Amino acid sequence: MKATSKSPANIAFIKYWGKADPKTRVPQNNSISMCLSDLYSLCTVEFNSKFKKDKIEFVNERIVLNKERERIIKVLDRTRNLAGIDLRAKVLTQNNFPKATGVASSASGLSGITLAACRALDLKMKGKELSKLARLASGTASRSIPNGFVEWKKGTNENSSYAKQIFPADYWRIADVVAIVSYKMKKVSSTEGHSLANTSPFQKTRLKLLKAKVKSIKQTIKNRDFSTFGQILEKEALEMHAICLTSTPSILYWSPTTIDIMKKVQSWRNQGKLESYFTIDAGPTVHLICQQNDEKKLAVRLKKIKEIEKIVINHPGSGAREINQHLF
Repeated sequence: MKATSKSPANIAFIKYWGKADPKTRVPQNNSISMCLSDLYSLCTVEFNSKFKKDKIEFVNERIVLNKERERIIKVLDRTRNLAGIDLRAKVLTQNNFPKATGVASSASGLSGITLAACRALDLKMKGKELSKLARLASGTASRSIPNGFVEWKKGTNENSSYAKQIFPADYWRIADVVAIVSYKMKKVSSTEGHSLANTSPFQKTRLKLLKAKVKSIKQTIKNRDFSTFGQILEKEALEMHAICLTSTPSILYWSPTTIDIMKKVQSWRNQGKLESYFTIDAGPTVHLICQQNDEKKLAVRLKKIKEIEKIVINHPGSGAREINQHLF
């Protein structure tokens, strides 16, 4: 009873920040995202009577927190309950990027573990139901289940909150050039950040404006209107981080290199040299969105910034899927 998954990180164009229900991870607003082609997690799950307890292992991870293991065991418990079995499991998971740096490692990792556990137990869950199950592990994990461009609907309760594809991966030739500026784990987790969102005096105003913003950015994707799309996503990133900055206590996810990249991107664009737009999740990593015919030019410019640790070019990608190459 073994299965392996490959599941992508995703980048949010309209952010999820603040939970309506922390227990079930139902968000306060809809969000729009894109699955990434070259940042992903691999996960193998095996249920077997020979295991006396759940064994969770991470490949090439320097720091593994107890709460990470606990979240994974909760995924296993949910799938065991659905399958009506009590077998223990071995889990081996591997990221091809550093976790807790603003690259959605919980999204890729926990969506992948959810899928692999379901397939190992021959649970036929897919689509909406699989997205809802992944959401219970990590809110953003729900967005890594569908392919391509995705909308996560907040719904009205845990049964109506799930992610679905709005456009396939090959619909639009854009790129996310990811500039990883630090391998250090962020000090304030996304979970803690979500819990502080409502302490910002601007959160209520942000939520009132988001419905129209979601509608607008979906229309720009449909029309492939890159300039308007970029303006919306860049402003959205700044507004989300404004909530972080004005929370109590305040959260600052950016590093000096983060800010340097942001300023350079705006300068290149304003000078008419290169059109790209930045967006930033809960961490110092900068995601630079451009059209695919500009991705190499953008990467060359970024390589001149010596503080950047790694640059990864991504295109719209597939969601979580089962693969045949097991990790053990």
